[in-house]
Amino acid sequence: MAAGAGAVAGRSRLRRFASRFALLLAVVALTLLAVRIVDSQRGPPLERWHTFVPEELDADELDAADWPRYLEAEDAVFAAVRREVTEKLEGDDRVPVNRYFEGSLVYPPRFVQDFNRSFVLEPAGAPVGVVVLLHGLTDSPYSQRHFAEAWRAHGFVALAIRLPAHGTVPAALADVEWEDWVAATRLAVREARRRVPAPRPLHIVGFSNGGALAVKYALDALEDPALPRADRLVLVSPMIGITRFARFAGLTALPARFPAFAKAAWLNITAEFNPFKYNSFPVNGATQSHDLTIALQAQVARHAAKGKLEGMPPVLTFQSVMDFTVSTRAIITAFYNFLPANGSELVLFDVNRTSKFGPLLRRASETMVERLLPPPPRDFRTSVITNADARSTTVVKRVVEAGATIEQQRVLALEYPIDVFSLSHVALPFPMSDGLYGLRPDPADDFGLNLGTIAARGEIGALVVNMNAMLRMSSNPFFPFMLERIDEVIAADLPPAAPTAAPVPATETASP
Repeated sequence: MAAGAGAVAGRSRLRRFASRFALLLAVVALTLLAVRIVDSQRGPPLERWHTFVPEELDADELDAADWPRYLEAEDAVFAAVRREVTEKLEGDDRVPVNRYFEGSLVYPPRFVQDFNRSFVLEPAGAPVGVVVLLHGLTDSPYSQRHFAEAWRAHGFVALAIRLPAHGTVPAALADVEWEDWVAATRLAVREARRRVPAPRPLHIVGFSNGGALAVKYALDALEDPALPRADRLVLVSPMIGITRFARFAGLTALPARFPAFAKAAWLNITAEFNPFKYNSFPVNGATQSHDLTIALQAQVARHAAKGKLEGMPPVLTFQSVMDFTVSTRAIITAFYNFLPANGSELVLFDVNRTSKFGPLLRRASETMVERLLPPPPRDFRTSVITNADARSTTVVKRVVEAGATIEQQRVLALEYPIDVFSLSHVALPFPMSDGLYGLRPDPADDFGLNLGTIAARGEIGALVVNMNAMLRMSSNPFFPFMLERIDEVIAADLPPAAPTAAPVPATETASP
């Protein structure tokens, strides 16, 4: 009898504890919600480009579409943005650095080519291969233009698709799903293979979120024989994994269900002065990218367990060891460590280890490369681009071949800029001469602003953009090395007797 009474009392105490714990969680949740509501109301108001969502083709429609249909839908999207945003701007928004004002320095249609749109580069002669180029999140095909020209110079047709919800208005990212991007990738590859059939090589180049899409497509092609297989992947700062915050980013948008708190649907609301990239960022963008990386990592692990990764094409990846946007570690632990010995390579750009910056860098950066890489031998080639020593800005390439344990070193004809302490996520696709992002822009490559040359000094709060964004390195001093390595892998995929096109000015076409 006493034992029964004790059990009843124990269950009663457990129920009281559970009730109090649930109450505590509710209080914490309400407190966090209130904090988020208050925080979201700070900063600038929502503008037309934050509230107008143009209608894009969804995944099912993309799978049923061809390239001309996609370009037709793209034209309709840009016409809607002009009609609903540009033509309805009020006085305060008609300023020289608003990309949506037709009198602006950075109004994209005023340039010789609007790189927000999908484009195709044709080689001078008969094509020897085809490459599909996929840009990153908040980005546009602009980030792929230098790579497109490199492949075209080797005789490839280069097809750069504008992924759904990009290149138009940041609000478009509030109403997109990652499956739409995957379907757009399939459409681009279908068109690539229509233009240049097998057995001529098919390459896929992906930057950031586009890198995740390139890998996802290659994995899907291992399961679906209807999907043309790529002969090589080239990834630049690929989004194989991102920060844990993105897992809970969707919760921060909950207050936006009420119109009065619509700003809670945004992680960042900033002036739109970049002609080819959104500055503002909705919560849904982070959520969709996170969901894509989760699906991707699970698929890699599943294929590895079943031995299916033996069919993966060789992968060449360029990645900065310091990357605030994507996880460098995840590229290795969630992808490269699973790859078979198929000729893949990982290139890591180290921090500037000269004595000028050494004492200022976080101590963890001293052993970053060693902690990232598993001990050799590895099934993939590793190349580390770093200083020759702490007293020199001269750059060397430290290479460990796949299956080897001995490191080889070669001096490169490159220097680490003395005032640059590391590359960044966004820097890798752009040479120093890039007209928009380059540290030494080509005057003939004019896009209204030279964002890469701005070294802002002054009082905080005076600029319309976060100071951290102005400090972020936006071009790559090692871009010539990237092109050299890309040239090598392109040549390796071409038959010995295949003709190559001479480097001539690129031609642009959007025709079927």
